[in-house]
Amino acid sequence: MTDSARSHPASTAPPRSATEHGPVAVPKPRRARNKLRDLELVLVLVACAINAAAILLVQLGVGVALGGMQLILGLVLAALMVGVHITLRFVAPGADPFMLPVTALLGGLGIAQIYRIDLAVGLTGWGSTANRQMTWMGISLAACILVLVFLRNHRVLFRYTYLAGAGAVVLLLLPLIPGLGKAENGAQVWIGLGPLSFQPGELAKILLAVFFAGYLVRNRDSLATVGRSFLGLRFPRLRALGPILVFWLLAMGVLVFQRDLGTSLLYFALFLVMIYLATGRPGWVFIGLALFVAGALLAGRFLPYVQARFDNWLNAFSDSAYNATGGSYQLVQGIFGLANGGLIGTGWGQGYPDVTPLPQSDYIVASLGEELGLAGVFVIFGLYLVLVARGLRIGFAGQDDFGALLAGGLSFALALQVFIVVGGIMRVIPLTGLTAPFLAAGGSSLLSNWLIVALLLRLSDTIRNRPRLVIES
Repeated sequence: MTDSARSHPASTAPPRSATEHGPVAVPKPRRARNKLRDLELVLVLVACAINAAAILLVQLGVGVALGGMQLILGLVLAALMVGVHITLRFVAPGADPFMLPVTALLGGLGIAQIYRIDLAVGLTGWGSTANRQMTWMGISLAACILVLVFLRNHRVLFRYTYLAGAGAVVLLLLPLIPGLGKAENGAQVWIGLGPLSFQPGELAKILLAVFFAGYLVRNRDSLATVGRSFLGLRFPRLRALGPILVFWLLAMGVLVFQRDLGTSLLYFALFLVMIYLATGRPGWVFIGLALFVAGALLAGRFLPYVQARFDNWLNAFSDSAYNATGGSYQLVQGIFGLANGGLIGTGWGQGYPDVTPLPQSDYIVASLGEELGLAGVFVIFGLYLVLVARGLRIGFAGQDDFGALLAGGLSFALALQVFIVVGGIMRVIPLTGLTAPFLAAGGSSLLSNWLIVALLLRLSDTIRNRPRLVIES
């Protein structure tokens, strides 16, 4: 198949007979698809059982009785997870069988830890963080079902490439509108909708991935054109640098006006990875990294917010940084919590995760590390690794360039977000304020990440159900 045929999402070819052209199209057997769904059902039930056991261990550790609200919400969530599985049986029988159980398990472990922190601070009732998280997870699962039902072919998104880009820009600008945007923890990334708050940038990353995939498919030839060589690397022509400069300015705008270092890094790195996947030119990556490092150094010199983040990172254990308002207290307490967990952890309900500020959102990985230990954290990292690996596998197996780029971009967005969060907590990089996907408290983050899973499931089904060519003997 030629590049032009692969790049057009609507391009199809009629089945070829063995007598005329050699290969013949053989569809995926129905029995194999049923086995995938049977395996998924077993894994989903195992994930629900582990989540229930986690809640029980929290209650045994803290010494409280199971509340009726937690029981009802837990049963509803288990029913919705099985509902997603049933939906896949009918509308996406060839979808990847591991993504749903892994995300369900991550979400359940996060709810268990949030519930444990609620008990530590005495937060109960419908207004507790755990109950809100369970409600948002129910909404996210319902949204996942809707995407699977109404989006039957991912190539439809290719038609709306520039509309997705415009929508992402609008979502990024919403928090800057007076009266609508609201600042929390120094970042202007939220909008207020009555008693609720929402982070539109979480949905913007999905629209940006759709836009990047469509744009790069359309313009890959011009972007892949080689200019001069330097130190053994082939760099693009100067007149082809327009797109990377535009998105560098966008990332710097998020950093300057919304004071959000993590989101700025996520958007720009997403574009760099997708342009590398589209062109195969490492010169784009080196140019992008040079631009971002230069922008970060300038921001660290002239923006007090960024300068404080770097000071807290480099001098975390100094008295001046530790005792300062907005200093390194949170970072240091999180490190002490991880050290207190040791290899196997203190056990659920036996640690002190509530000592660290924001233990249910920004620092939930440190909370889990204290009570589950290094072994538990490695299991969580392994779940993330499986999720990202399955997503990248979908991209590598893609039959069209748009689907391959979209799957790769969405998978990398999850991987990069995990790295930014864990790297900040473990003092590998400065703290950024991003939250761990599926684990941390936050409705907008949970919703956007479940939408990513829905898109990856749809992509995996489309790829698996495309005819494959075999040679008849």
